[in-house]
Amino acid sequence: MESLWQSLTLGRLSIAQWQRSSWLHRSTVGSLEPWRRSSFWMQRGETLGAMLIVVILGLAPFVENSLTAVLLFASGALWVLLTLSDTPGKGFTPIHLLVALYWGVNAIATGLSPVKAAAASGLIKFSLYLLLFLLAARVLRSPLLRNWVITAYLLLTQLVSAYGIRQHFFGAKALATWVDPTSGQAATTRVYSYLGNPNLLAAYLIPGVALSIAAFFVWRRLGPKCLAAFMFLTNSACLVLTYSRGGWIGMMLTLAMLAMCLLAWWSIKFNAFWRRWAIPVTLGAGTAFVVVAVVALEPLRSRVVSIFYGRGDSSNNFRLNVWASVIEMIKTRPVLGIGPGNQAFNAIYPLYQRPRFTALSAYSIFLETLVETGVIGFACFLWLLATVFGQGWRSLQQLRLEQNPQAYWLMSAIAILPGELGQGLFDTVFYRPEVNTLWWLAIGLIASFYSPQHSTQAESAAALNAFEQPLP
Repeated sequence: MESLWQSLTLGRLSIAQWQRSSWLHRSTVGSLEPWRRSSFWMQRGETLGAMLIVVILGLAPFVENSLTAVLLFASGALWVLLTLSDTPGKGFTPIHLLVALYWGVNAIATGLSPVKAAAASGLIKFSLYLLLFLLAARVLRSPLLRNWVITAYLLLTQLVSAYGIRQHFFGAKALATWVDPTSGQAATTRVYSYLGNPNLLAAYLIPGVALSIAAFFVWRRLGPKCLAAFMFLTNSACLVLTYSRGGWIGMMLTLAMLAMCLLAWWSIKFNAFWRRWAIPVTLGAGTAFVVVAVVALEPLRSRVVSIFYGRGDSSNNFRLNVWASVIEMIKTRPVLGIGPGNQAFNAIYPLYQRPRFTALSAYSIFLETLVETGVIGFACFLWLLATVFGQGWRSLQQLRLEQNPQAYWLMSAIAILPGELGQGLFDTVFYRPEVNTLWWLAIGLIASFYSPQHSTQAESAAALNAFEQPLP
C-alpha cells in the first residue's frame, strides 16, 4: 500500500534525472546565468519576488481584481527571469508536473468548450494564479524570505480582523441577504470587514489562523510569541463572528489537521502510551470544546442547527437547487466539461437553472471542477491534491529528522488546504482573488520545502526507526 501511495504521489520520481535528460530544461534554465551574476537587481531577484508577493497579498482585499491580475502577471514575468538565470537543476518539483498537467486539461477543456471565448477568459485567470504559485515555490525556499512573506500576511490579517471585530460591536450594514430573514438569526450581525462578504472573509482568515499558530512555534523570543498568540485570537474571533457555517467547518478541519501534524512531529518525544492516544485525546477534547460552545452560546447554536434544516433554511434550499441544476450540466458534458471560469458557467447555467435560482457558480469546489473540466479534470485535481499532501508529508518527515523548526510553516500550509476545501464544499468564494491567491501560496509553500531524496532504502528504514524511539 505504501508503495502504491509513493507511486501515486510521484514520491519515487527523480526530478533531477528528468532535468538532466530534458533538452528543453538544459537549453533554457540557466541560459541567463552570466547576466544574473553581473546584474545588481537580478542578484536580488528572490528578494524582489518576496516583495511582489507581499504586495499582491497586501492589496488583494482592497483593490479591484484587474490590478491584482496585473501584479500576478508581473510575478510570472519575474519567475521566468529567475528561472532562466537560475543554476540548472533547481526549482522544479513533482507538484509542478501535476500543476502543469492540470493546466493542460483546463486548456483542452477551453478548446472544446461550447463557449470558447468565455472559457478562454477563465483559463487566463486560472493561469495568472498559477504564476503566483511558481514564484512562491521558488522564492519561499529561503527561510528568511519565507518568514517575511508570512509575517506580512499575518500583520495584514490584524488590520482586516480588527475592522471585522469593530463591526460586531458597532454594527455593519448587510450588503446582501446573508441570513434567512424568516429565522431567529435575522438580527445577527455577520461581519465582513474590508472584503464585503462574511463567507469571503472567513475563507481569507483560515490561513491566518493556521499560520499564526505556526508563528508561535517558529518565532523564538517572548514578544513575538505573544504577538502570534494575539494574532491567533483575533483571527479566530473574527472568523467566528462572520457566522459563516462553511468557514466554521473549514476552521475546524484546519485545526484538526494542524493538531495531527503537530502531534506527529512531537511524538518522537512521547512514551508508548501517548504515542498511541495523543491524537484521539486531542481530537476528542477539541470536539468536546466545540460541542460545549455550541450548546452554551445561543447565536452559535442557532447557526449550527440551521445546517440540518435542509430546505427549511433559505440558504440551504438555494444551494440544493443550484446543485441539482449543476448536476444536469455535468451529465450533459461529463468528460471535459464546459471550460474554466465563471463566464463560461454564466453562459451555460441559465439553460439549466430552476426558476428564481440564479447563480454565479456551482457553490462547491468539487462540483465546479466537474462542471468546468469534467471527470478528467476532476481526477487530475484529486491527483494534484494527493501529490501535494504526499510531498508535504515526506518533507515534514525529513524536517522532523533534522528537528528543523521551519517545519511548523509546512504544517500550517498542509492544514490550510483541507480548511479551504471544507468551506469550498458549500461555497463559491474559493475562486475570488483574495482566497485563490492564498490557496496557491499555500501550495507554493509546500513545494518550496521539496528536497530530492538521495538516501538508500537502508537509510530510510533507519530514519523511520528513529521516529519510533522516544528521546532519552
